[in-house]
Amino acid sequence: MSNTYSFLNVQATITGPGGSFSIGNGSGTSEEGITVEMAGDKNTMTIGADGTGMHSLHADKSGTLTVRLLKTSPQNAKLMAMYDLQTADSRLHGQNVVTIVDTGSNDSTGCRGVAFKKKPTLTYAKEGQIMEWAFDAVAIDSILGTY
Repeated sequence: MSNTYSFLNVQATITGPGGSFSIGNGSGTSEEGITVEMAGDKNTMTIGADGTGMHSLHADKSGTLTVRLLKTSPQNAKLMAMYDLQTADSRLHGQNVVTIVDTGSNDSTGCRGVAFKKKPTLTYAKEGQIMEWAFDAVAIDSILGTY
């Protein structure tokens, strides 16, 4: 059993109108990497006046995805071209698929119905900055593997 993690094992891709390319290891990803976060709670608990309880299971699988690249990463230009294309025509918007696989742990995450949330903030400073690409995903499914 291995208990070692390395971003070297993280393979991530974005595929949609205007492109298909890597956004994981080897793409100029910053130290902060990639974050996947669910948007809502999976459950709502309701307690009645008499103290009895009820759980409501939500079907919501939506969430957000943030990809952080170094300013010098060539993937920024590719993402900007996709952003420009997809936000110019509503028929192309929200059609991306993002997959993330950690081959070291056998984790796998698939994001469907992915749309660019906004352009990244551009900062020109003494030192090169990070480009944060934010996305909304209609459905996120993850399987956590084992080491």
